[in-house]
Amino acid sequence: MRLVRIGTISIGGGNPVAIQSMAATKTSDIKATVSTCQRLADAGASVVRIAVDSKNDAAALSEIRKQTTANLSVDLQENYKLAELVAPHVDKIRYNPGHLHHSETQTSWKDKVKFIVQAAKDNNCAIRIGVNCGSLDPTLSQNNKTDKNIDPMIRSAIEHAEFIDTLNFTQYCVSIKSSDPDTVIAANRRFYNIRPDIPLHLGVTEAGLLPEGLIKSRAALEPLLADGIGATLRVSLTVSNNRKEEEIIAGKLILDNVKNGKIYSGSWKQTALNIISCPSCARVENDRFVTLAEQIYEKTRPIQNYPLTIAVMGCRVNGPGETDNADFGVWCGTNSVNLKHKGTIIGTFSYNEIVTKLLELIKSCF
Repeated sequence: MRLVRIGTISIGGGNPVAIQSMAATKTSDIKATVSTCQRLADAGASVVRIAVDSKNDAAALSEIRKQTTANLSVDLQENYKLAELVAPHVDKIRYNPGHLHHSETQTSWKDKVKFIVQAAKDNNCAIRIGVNCGSLDPTLSQNNKTDKNIDPMIRSAIEHAEFIDTLNFTQYCVSIKSSDPDTVIAANRRFYNIRPDIPLHLGVTEAGLLPEGLIKSRAALEPLLADGIGATLRVSLTVSNNRKEEEIIAGKLILDNVKNGKIYSGSWKQTALNIISCPSCARVENDRFVTLAEQIYEKTRPIQNYPLTIAVMGCRVNGPGETDNADFGVWCGTNSVNLKHKGTIIGTFSYNEIVTKLLELIKSCF
């Protein structure tokens, strides 16, 4: 496996598995973001990810970089051109192949990747190709639930890795994430068998609230790590910003379990209520998202033994995909929340109304 340098650390090449986390502050809030990044680094995060959605966010990175020793990864969304603005101030750029199709449709995805890679080359940055089941490349996704989108995810990851190889750039890793633990295992094993030279970043996307979020992450990550698959990991828990260290604690627990042979056994099968909820981050439209996820968890305890899936999503990134594939979906905006049933929007409600409306909808379907 090749070695990839990310700031002061290196992944792959026999290095220890690195734990990552992500700030849940608005990136333009320099003081809060610096505080979070340093706090997470001091707690053991080898890399801290920050979301950048605008030029204001990008401008803030210059000062953030000066004030923290954390290795910083920036999360690009649809605006790939921000890469040249953020690359001088971060150690890794993460892009999602699916997002390259959302804007500037007249520009090919290959030209967009060339732009990102050139920015990384010019500033000695690493890159992560971040494939996610909730926001797949629309030209590859067939929404095939029989294979839980494994084939489109693999094809996307391989396609982008092979193209970046043609640009003579090797400082990149890949992640292939799903909210389903068994899919994470299958997809990462298949990719590893094809490209064992590329370091893999592991994670269950939208793992959700504790304790289930840790159980899902253990079920997916421990078997992979035990087989020598994975160079970095993140446990994506739905927790408020002041509890972000819990992601690192969970990551350390998983690594300790693997080291001591306490591997999660068996596959994770949905036999009861499954709540998929994304981790809080800078992209969340409303700070009430985490509280809302907790309320939905508590209010649905009476139906916890029913094999239903509820997706509680905080922003536009994976919100549409995850809520489309769930039995019931809650997709948060700034001032209102979309309520969906099997991909169909039922209505838009206030944060004060949404829990009651969700429960009424679930009851009407029984």
